[in-house]
Amino acid sequence: MHAIGFTQHLPLDDPQSLRDLDLPKPTPAGRDLLVAVDAVSVNPVDLIGLTTKDATPDHPVVLGWDAVGTVDAVGPDVTLFKPGDRVFYSGDFNRAGSDADYQLIDERIVGNAPKKLGIAESAAMPLTAMTAWEALFEQLGIDPHADNHGKTLLVINGAGGVGSVATQLAHWAGLTVIATASRPETIAWTKDHGTDAVVNHRQDIVPQVRALGHQYVDYILELSNLNQHWAEIVDLIKPSGKIVSITGSSEPLDLVALKRKRATFAWEWMFTKAFFQTDDMLTQHHTLNEISRLLDSGELTSTLTKTITPLDAEHLRQAFQLVASHKMMGKVVLKK
Repeated sequence: MHAIGFTQHLPLDDPQSLRDLDLPKPTPAGRDLLVAVDAVSVNPVDLIGLTTKDATPDHPVVLGWDAVGTVDAVGPDVTLFKPGDRVFYSGDFNRAGSDADYQLIDERIVGNAPKKLGIAESAAMPLTAMTAWEALFEQLGIDPHADNHGKTLLVINGAGGVGSVATQLAHWAGLTVIATASRPETIAWTKDHGTDAVVNHRQDIVPQVRALGHQYVDYILELSNLNQHWAEIVDLIKPSGKIVSITGSSEPLDLVALKRKRATFAWEWMFTKAFFQTDDMLTQHHTLNEISRLLDSGELTSTLTKTITPLDAEHLRQAFQLVASHKMMGKVVLKK
């Protein structure tokens, strides 16, 4: 089968950084689905995998997380899907990725693809939507079906891939949403995706939030630079409030600063359940099905902004360069 990957870590602008490969078609076992991939999207985590300067791999590495496709075959223990089903998913950190004709994926982290969206619109969503959902409704503990009137969420980097979905989901759940953005185009994008008010993260966000009438906020979702914003987060979080971050910490965090407020800090990494084969892996299947329903109902909008064809090494490199520029809003998808 055709696949796209790398055999050594090279700069992104090197023509050999990504290569077209001919690999064996895999065979499903256990709870695996063999999915014929129709489209994929590119996320910052792809860039990390490509450019990390660790040891030269001893086999071709196929990247890719988000995918939409059709179930081609199933393992003997599969109960949730059958051949011919349309599916979408956000991948498994331990396995070969979606930048290929076919991919093996555990059925417990796969959902039914939206019926009313195009292939590219659907492919843009799984990873960012799953991350946003788990951050809000698992790690922050927000009940999306409760009365959340009067509760406030601050999203740091509301115009990014996860932020653009998190603001929509928080709005759907009934929260007041404040998000950060800095450029006119990102401010407009953020307002179009469920945000009630926007503050500029290139300036101190504390007085800006308080000028909106919020001495504290109930929840903070940090998506940009945790160390840079930590003091502001500590200042703005409400006593007994909750904070979640998806970004790394380049320096130790002063968690003691949260003690007087009895605030909670948590990490979100949407690959955790599959990576550790946790007992609750199946929740990702149900979450993706709910995301699919929200997309079909129009309560959630796809963040697709650019589609590239075909899916090959040259065009995937173009998509990587777009994401690496840090200037793109929304998601880029490659279709076959």
